[in-house]
Amino acid sequence: MNILVCDDDKEILDAIKIYLENEGYKVFRASNGLAALEVVEEHEIHLVIMDIMMPQMDGLRATMKIREDKNIPVIMLSAKSEDTDKIMGLNMGADDYITKPFNPLELIARVRSQLRRYMTLGSMETKSNVYKTGGLVIDDECKVVSVDGDEVKLTPVQYKILKLLTANAGRVFSIDEIYEKVWKEVAFCPENTVAVHIRKIREGIEINPKEPKYLKVVWGIGYKVEKI
Repeated sequence: MNILVCDDDKEILDAIKIYLENEGYKVFRASNGLAALEVVEEHEIHLVIMDIMMPQMDGLRATMKIREDKNIPVIMLSAKSEDTDKIMGLNMGADDYITKPFNPLELIARVRSQLRRYMTLGSMETKSNVYKTGGLVIDDECKVVSVDGDEVKLTPVQYKILKLLTANAGRVFSIDEIYEKVWKEVAFCPENTVAVHIRKIREGIEINPKEPKYLKVVWGIGYKVEKI
């Protein structure tokens, strides 16, 4: 997931970047609203953390500009704690509000909550290259897999297998079919090869790989991703 952090305080920018990268997110930085708008236009951003008081263009105006054509979550960040400031930020299009100084664990929790809502409510599935079943989402444009808003790291081969099965959720693929479609060659004793990758995928996307919710075996036939 790509997150933009916009703040004119370099120490805060650096600190938030460290917190988010430790959670596996890719972080883009900007020091004012104008720079933030450029980042949003040039990159696929999934969430914005936006300070209010900044030079050149403040966070409120930048959020209004983002809202003109994008529906990504925006968390306002400010030293002000008055209710009127929170209300103004939310009225300008922000999804959440957190005041400085903030607890890093609270910030991460709010980021996860907003990304989870963004993914599961279908804001991203309007794109033709997003495949979704339940809380499992594959954004093929960004090559990102997430479960309930949390990004899952897969190898390229594992990604291709999961994309094949998720794009055809509910359909059972034989081991030979999976091998031929992913490896682009005729299958020859592919059982162990495919099984190893299936096990690794389950370890990444399932809460309990032994009782999978998504990636299931159909004994004697093959594998499928459950249509939820």
